[in-house]
Amino acid sequence: MTRKKIKLNKKSGVIIVQTMVFAAIVVIMIGALSSWAATTVKAGRIAFNREQAFQSAEAGIDYYRWHLAHAPTDYQDDTGAPGPYIHPVKDRNGDTVGQFSLDITSPPLGSTKVKIKSTGSSSLDSSYVRKIETEVAKPSIAKYSVAGHNAMRFGAGTEIFGPVHVNGGIRFDGLAHNIVTSGATTYTDVDSDACTGSNSYGVHTCLSPQDPTSPTALPLRPDVFEAGRLISQPTINFSGFTTDLAILKSNAETNGFYRDAAGSGFVGYHIVLKTNDTFDLYKINSWASMSANNCFTQSPNNSSWSVGTQTLQGNYDFPLNGIIFIEDHLVVDGQIDGARLTITAADLPVPSDTTKYKNIIINNDILYTSYDGSDSIGLIGQAGVLVGMISEDDLKIDGALIAQNNKVGRFYYGGWSCSYKYRDAISLYGMIASYARYGFAFTDNTGYAIRSITYDANLLYAPPPNFPLTSDQYVILSWQEIK
Repeated sequence: MTRKKIKLNKKSGVIIVQTMVFAAIVVIMIGALSSWAATTVKAGRIAFNREQAFQSAEAGIDYYRWHLAHAPTDYQDDTGAPGPYIHPVKDRNGDTVGQFSLDITSPPLGSTKVKIKSTGSSSLDSSYVRKIETEVAKPSIAKYSVAGHNAMRFGAGTEIFGPVHVNGGIRFDGLAHNIVTSGATTYTDVDSDACTGSNSYGVHTCLSPQDPTSPTALPLRPDVFEAGRLISQPTINFSGFTTDLAILKSNAETNGFYRDAAGSGFVGYHIVLKTNDTFDLYKINSWASMSANNCFTQSPNNSSWSVGTQTLQGNYDFPLNGIIFIEDHLVVDGQIDGARLTITAADLPVPSDTTKYKNIIINNDILYTSYDGSDSIGLIGQAGVLVGMISEDDLKIDGALIAQNNKVGRFYYGGWSCSYKYRDAISLYGMIASYARYGFAFTDNTGYAIRSITYDANLLYAPPPNFPLTSDQYVILSWQEIK
């Protein structure tokens, strides 16, 4: 039997090896592609769930803003119980696609600022959550550093930080660091040294080079109006403050501090604020003598509006709701530390005789201890918020001042040897709302030579208790995603 030799083809072996190598590469590539596809699908699912969670969190914010629009003082989601408050999120077909959980922080005393924290998740995978926190609030009249009804003049030497708005016209010869606006398009500047007179623009200056009259276009004048000026703007309703006064009186009688008129033999009250959350209350027996100081005045009752003699009534705690309402003229001074107060002098029901309207008088410093918004004072005078004759030469006032029917300013005091007619400097940290023309100085150079008004931005959304608001609608102050 003959054996045949089998000859192996070397080329066939090479092909087999190459096939195996390529097959291995293909397997590896298929595995890699499969892994990439799986990773991409997983990443897409994660991204979808995170986006669904984010949309759910945003839905929570939108829901509670809607809720506050219909129930402005409900911070417990209509449950009467503390949160968190959990709601499902449904699509247009009514299917649940996620949920949000709300934590609501109610505003502190006197503030309208509400903090809303919404935690959202997807119904497909609740392990992915997104959190959004926002603050909403109602703006108060304190959105302005100075607000006025009648035409006003801000003389040379006046420097104001913060927005200014007057329903009437404004002559501004100082320096405004923020925008200045007027409800008027044009008006007549009636001052004896008026540079424009009739057809004066609603906001104008007489500083050289003086502004033109209408219809010549206004120049920019950044040397006076650093942030610009606007005319024909919406007006402020000062008459509406009467409703606010009635609310303040009711709240003072219920949970605050209330006193009727001082009575026969007295001319008003004096409150001295203290840093231990108390105040001394005096009845004023008489005002300081005008003639003894060789002065005369143009004030309504020919008074110095400065304490002559007084009788201590007692020391009282600041009320829990921060409302003090006095139905008589009221002198206020002192310092607070961590307190929020609204102090009002008014006679209600409103008397038909306007001379019976009540004033708040400031002759000595009113001071905060902290300037981070934790201290806040509102002073509301049914007539005015005014500085009397014997006032500090360097007077400092921290607070928001409202004069409903008269002015925020100083009475005129004169006399050849009247030592109080000239004062050095007055500085206000807060804001002014004045029905009549504001002013602490006069054209004969009496009063305060230097006037500085610095706007307290904390007042806008965290004003003193029950301070008048400019809107009933909540607006967004801040919005951020948190971890």
